Amino acid sequence: MRAKESIIGILAHVDAGKTTLTEAILYRTGAIRRLGRVDKKDSHFDSHQLERNRGITIFSKQNPFTIREKQFTLIDTPGHIDFSAEMERTLNVLDYAVLVIDGAVGIQSHTETIWQLLCEYNIPVFIFVNKSDRDGFDKDNLIKSLKTRFGDKCIDFTQDYDSFNEEISMTNDRLLEMFLDGNFDENLVTDEIVKAVSERNIFPCYFGSALMDIGVDSLLDGIEKYTAYKEYPEEFSSKVYKILYDNQGNRLSFMKITGGKISVKMLVGDEKIDTVRIYSGEKHQPIKEASAGSVCAVTGLSNVSAGECINSNGANKNLSMKMTPLLSAQVIIQDGTDIHTAYRKLKIIDQELPELSVHIYRYSDEEQIQIRVMGRIQLEILQSLVKERFGMNIDFGPCRILYKETVTAPVMGYGHYEPLRHYAETQLRIEPNERNSGITIENECSLETLDANFQNLILTHIKEKEHIGILTGSPLTDVKIILTAGRSHLKHTEGGDFREATYRAIRQGLEKAESILLEPYYSFTLRVPVTMLGKAISDIQRLCGEFLPPEMTETEAIIKGVGPVSEFMDYPEEVVSYTSGKGIISMRENGYQPCHNAEEVIARIGYEKERDLENTSSSVFCSHGAGFEVKWYDVDNMRHIK
Repeated sequence: MRAKESIIGILAHVDAGKTTLTEAILYRTGAIRRLGRVDKKDSHFDSHQLERNRGITIFSKQNPFTIREKQFTLIDTPGHIDFSAEMERTLNVLDYAVLVIDGAVGIQSHTETIWQLLCEYNIPVFIFVNKSDRDGFDKDNLIKSLKTRFGDKCIDFTQDYDSFNEEISMTNDRLLEMFLDGNFDENLVTDEIVKAVSERNIFPCYFGSALMDIGVDSLLDGIEKYTAYKEYPEEFSSKVYKILYDNQGNRLSFMKITGGKISVKMLVGDEKIDTVRIYSGEKHQPIKEASAGSVCAVTGLSNVSAGECINSNGANKNLSMKMTPLLSAQVIIQDGTDIHTAYRKLKIIDQELPELSVHIYRYSDEEQIQIRVMGRIQLEILQSLVKERFGMNIDFGPCRILYKETVTAPVMGYGHYEPLRHYAETQLRIEPNERNSGITIENECSLETLDANFQNLILTHIKEKEHIGILTGSPLTDVKIILTAGRSHLKHTEGGDFREATYRAIRQGLEKAESILLEPYYSFTLRVPVTMLGKAISDIQRLCGEFLPPEMTETEAIIKGVGPVSEFMDYPEEVVSYTSGKGIISMRENGYQPCHNAEEVIARIGYEKERDLENTSSSVFCSHGAGFEVKWYDVDNMRHIK
């Protein structure tokens, strides 16, 4: 079936004028009646008090609009890098994107990151160069910069007719043939451009000033003229890109319908849709059903998460995310709220911002809540959000790099849990896996050894928890955990017994393994004036980075490489300083690699595995009617599974 609307996201580096352009688009198309402004704190989308106080977009929002007879939904996204995960979640549902560039300063570091994401998600892009009315703006230089950074497919759609025809003819054999024959049929040309835009063979570029209402109509004309509705299958499917709780406490699942339709009372897995809503900023209206190609919010689904694909059978797979938190911090409760109450409240926000990954740990006699974030600004926003939403006062410990741990060789782990009237045994093999593969779970256990229901229980217990390593207490990753054997007792095996045995088996295996510490790395592209190449190379070496031979232009040196986040995270400010704003570095998460200063980090963190009572490696055996603890190094001598 053919969609009845197109979904367009608007993206930009912070302060490029994205929200102002959003206001202008909605106002010019009649979607809103009053033109708001960021500096007056009355913009349509930035309606949350936190957004208005800071003058930045924090939460993605959507609003339908119409250009002549063509239907669209605009999704506004955060521009600040600390909220880039919120921005990236929307990329999964976009048909087109408008990338806003600050014409006063040119292409900025986060702009390049957004561009790379748009390429990886294969999203057609319209470019709007904002603030082009400012004194000193040089359109020719800006176009040259666009073509240098983003490729020759970036074409000025505001240039004179002949130059435009000549340039677009070079993008398409059909257009070139018409151009050489002197027979540029406007309808055929438009059809070819529509196709080329959808296939990312042309990126239309427009220039103007959203604040002064210059060039906005040209952009809207281009969007209407050069976009096309997509085709979708008849069977229901959708992508969930956001979870939100409204003021009445209803759990909203925001989704794009990617097949068929969704309707009130419809079953999705074991749950029923209660309402379907179309949102316009903060306001919404109920509808009976939403068709393929549209975005909506539904109530009634409690088991789906942001980033999942769902169909009539329920959630079936997660959408990939290329930007993930690299920092963690301890939550400090300041108002006496019970830690478990605080944890439950934070888990509600965790559903809305799943990158936070809130966890509670018991360390010795103390329990701690740990949270993961994209950056320090996100912590400040979270603190205000928790106060506003729950009336709870929290603070945070120091923001630290999120390290991970893995093993270098296969190892067997055994867990035995046999206090009085309980019994469970689990045997696992832990193997190193490909870097940045996470945890893979496999089953080699024979049904003659252990019933299928107990095997499934063990596999569930492996999945249900984030297992941590023994070097720093950091998350375990890049391993295969393989169930090889297990034993139960006909009378004494009860619920929870295999959980205890499984956790202990993993931990006992890690105690015997050779573990290594991993740290997050950036890939980077550094652009500096040629005269500062030596300084740049010296800095990269100082920061323990690796790089390819520099690429040289007449005025610029371009260096590509990788380096540890711990060393490079503050380097962009240094680049701006020593180049007087002429240099730029764009950085992307590049997975985890062995830590460059592991001994120093392990000593600094000071993790004492023996005091971590929640992650014990000991087993419990039974003798003379009583259970007794056996340390991990003696467990293999007492095991029942041979």
